[in-house]
Amino acid sequence: MNTYSLVIIAALVLSAVWGLLLEWLNLKSLAPEAPPELADVYDPQSYRRSQDYARARGAWDMASQATGALATLGFILAGGFPLFDRLARFGGNEIVTGLAFFALLFCASELLGLPFSIYRTFVLEARFGFNTTTPRTFILDRVKGYLLTGLLGLPLLSATLWFFSAMGPWAWAWCWAATTIFSVAMTFLAPSLIMPLFNTFTPLADDGLLRRLQALAERTGFGLGGVFVMDGSRRSTKANAFFTGLGRTKRIALYDTLLAGHDADEVEAILAHEIGHFRLGHITRGLVLSILQTGLLLFLMGQAMTRPGLYEAFGMESMSVHAGLVFSVLLYSPASLALTPLFAGISRRHEFAADRFAAAHLPSPEPLVRALKKISGQSLANLTPHPCYVLFHYSHPPLAQRVAALNAAGLSPSG
Repeated sequence: MNTYSLVIIAALVLSAVWGLLLEWLNLKSLAPEAPPELADVYDPQSYRRSQDYARARGAWDMASQATGALATLGFILAGGFPLFDRLARFGGNEIVTGLAFFALLFCASELLGLPFSIYRTFVLEARFGFNTTTPRTFILDRVKGYLLTGLLGLPLLSATLWFFSAMGPWAWAWCWAATTIFSVAMTFLAPSLIMPLFNTFTPLADDGLLRRLQALAERTGFGLGGVFVMDGSRRSTKANAFFTGLGRTKRIALYDTLLAGHDADEVEAILAHEIGHFRLGHITRGLVLSILQTGLLLFLMGQAMTRPGLYEAFGMESMSVHAGLVFSVLLYSPASLALTPLFAGISRRHEFAADRFAAAHLPSPEPLVRALKKISGQSLANLTPHPCYVLFHYSHPPLAQRVAALNAAGLSPSG
């Protein structure tokens, strides 16, 4: 073992221990009674059921994390990377070898994770009445995902391997340019080309609700490209809504489960929140932040890939681009973990801001409060998450914080 080995193994172990500790803290924070300000989210029986769901999910997450960490550690110590490298060298072309190397890693990861995915979908989620996914839909989703990975991922990965093998010290910049173009293109194309492969999107047929939502868009200065209903009920009973796309491809998608469980005031409030994300620039900021993060990672990867000791740490006989890409990601995993609270915190601030935007463009924030409580109740959300768990895992603020902020906005002169 060398210094790189010790750093990477220590990072894997500490990351796993930290993840398990967060799960344990979150389960310990479950309170016997709902917070008074959220007492109307659940009746006593439903609240107990939400805690049972939190415990079941926590146990599943802990088992999944522990298995993944042990498998990764065992793979490294057993010489898995040199083995896969030898298996991938069935041709003389380094790019083909690199693609085969990543294909082997992908297949191993999928085989490891598939039982957990099946259990979560057909056992855990079904036990609490959420799952509506059929085996056929589950299989088709997987097959479509694999085909898209090959169709879209292989060209980008091939370009990355070629850049790092042929472009010298500035290879990371060429890769950054390629991934940026790809990311921006996917942002525009995903709503019309990718997402319809998995779900059906139909224009909102309720004329009265549509006119109401169009009036909201007009007074908020939002060019409404379309309001679509997504058949989320094909996979789950949980409700949601989201904004996606840019330019002419932007659209608001409302789950059919959302429309079935919420009145017009609540749907309007949810749409106002989604419009807030766009009008406040959150979509663009998120894309820019992702691009900058990718650029930094590629730069650091370019520096690490030139270090022979990094390859020796994994028992490799020679340096190669495909192995260097993987090893550098493992090397920088502690930095990624350290940055997680920063990006999660930015996301939560965006949610607060979108809530304020909605409150400012509605007669009252009360319909949004009602909608958030309903969504939490329908999804058996944990009302008392541990602050440390929120710090690392919550892209949205806990319900109690959102409700308090909205109530304060309703009381303020500007609200």
